[in-house]
Amino acid sequence: MPDIPLGVLDLVPIPSGSTAADALHNSIDLAQHAERFGYARYWFAEHHLNPGVAGTSPAVVLALTASATSTIRLGAGAVQLGHRTALSTVEEFGLIDALHPGRLDLGLGRSGGRPPGQPTPAPATATPVVAGRAPNGLLIPPRFSFERLLGSPRIALQRKLLLLPGAESQDYAEQIDDILALLGGTYRSPEGVEAHAVPGEGADVEVWILGSSGGRSAEAAGARGLRFAANYHVSPATVLEAVDGYRAFFQPSDFLDKPYVSVSADVVVAEDEEAARELATGYAAWVRSIRTAEGAIAYPTPEQARAFEWSDEDRELVRDRVDTQFVGSPGQVADRLVQLQEATGADELSITTMTHDHAARVRSYELLAQEWSRR
Repeated sequence: MPDIPLGVLDLVPIPSGSTAADALHNSIDLAQHAERFGYARYWFAEHHLNPGVAGTSPAVVLALTASATSTIRLGAGAVQLGHRTALSTVEEFGLIDALHPGRLDLGLGRSGGRPPGQPTPAPATATPVVAGRAPNGLLIPPRFSFERLLGSPRIALQRKLLLLPGAESQDYAEQIDDILALLGGTYRSPEGVEAHAVPGEGADVEVWILGSSGGRSAEAAGARGLRFAANYHVSPATVLEAVDGYRAFFQPSDFLDKPYVSVSADVVVAEDEEAARELATGYAAWVRSIRTAEGAIAYPTPEQARAFEWSDEDRELVRDRVDTQFVGSPGQVADRLVQLQEATGADELSITTMTHDHAARVRSYELLAQEWSRR
């Protein structure tokens, strides 16, 4: 399906036995390969206090990767606005755009911005989707509650360390408006004072909003006519209400005249299903480490993963993520990606692949690109 572009979402995972430096070299190498394979975008996620993830600063990794590539679009998936200012965000991406113009995607997310105990706003227009199957058969698992993570001491410490003492996060929608104004050169303070971010003002970047539900993020993206990225790989239970909510809120803008959606999927591809499932063996243990709030562990080898002891509670904790990971031969995975695209109406798909072996990870993206180009 060449008319549906594929992109890459990279968490910069650290394989067990490796270092953060190894992970960064792997990601830059993968970006170079993805460019040759024909992927449209390469995004870096932002995560903190995770011993198995090196992607703490998307802007820094983007700058390094931009110097090692030439055509592929590069972006953040996403910058966490809860602990930074609009100006710092625009200036960071403005610096990169000054040397690599027209290649950047500024993805904005709310992660890290909600204090523990603060409730998640309910979607304003989207109808919650009942767990089961979408009309075309796409699996929609039961909803996972992230309150367990938000209430953990580790997440509280993360918030404390990321915010200056006494600082409060700006309202998410207001912060997006400030970013757009600074990029467009129209920022004015309430007192009428102008501010001009140089570099940053006039930067040729695409602004995206990332969201996992049909609530505030979907509303912020739709009401401003911005691009929206929904996360099937993070919250598969809410992907349909997220894209429906965004489209319900959408208003044409100078950026877009109609909604534009990317949807992510967790994928492992090998020459056959048996080989792919062996490569994906470590995924459940890695997800468990995140959802128990201990922080993402270094990505285990299949042998290390098989040595983990599992309780019924552990298995239930990761079931939605494991069941919605697309693992198999190129044809099998491409079929499931087509199903995801048809169910969500996605304009693009974003692929995240986790394996312990770097060469196998590169090969997974290569096999998928080859199969996708034949569709």
